Amino acid sequence: MSENAANIQAMYQELILDHYRRPRNKGELEGEHTTVAMKNPLCGDEVYLHLSLEGDRVNGISFTGRGCSISQAAASMITQAVKGKTSDEAEALGARYREMIMGDKEAATDKSLGQLRALSGVSKFPARVKCALLAWNALEEGLR
Repeated sequence: MSENAANIQAMYQELILDHYRRPRNKGELEGEHTTVAMKNPLCGDEVYLHLSLEGDRVNGISFTGRGCSISQAAASMITQAVKGKTSDEAEALGARYREMIMGDKEAATDKSLGQLRALSGVSKFPARVKCALLAWNALEEGLR
């Protein structure tokens, strides 16, 4: 591994830990909203995604739950990434994110994913893929 690749990997690991330790948008949403629960029975991770739409736009999103650093950091990053986006924009971002998590190397370098690219290494650990997709699966269901 080159020094640059090692530096990027270390930066990504720190970003994941930061979102795990200091999650963004964690807590219940005020007002009328939809809550979608997703659980991973293999490891016990739980994500409850709270979503409110104004027309076709995500105007409120948060999460509650418990689990490993990957599931909780992913939920934190996802809530930041989709707030303010239309349903179509959120679904397109989710499709690209899913490609990255499943090992697509081109998707892992897609700048449109922003901080979510920090989770690209999850693709090397099949047992963790479901952890990284838990919040996205909840978001997809909530958008339906």
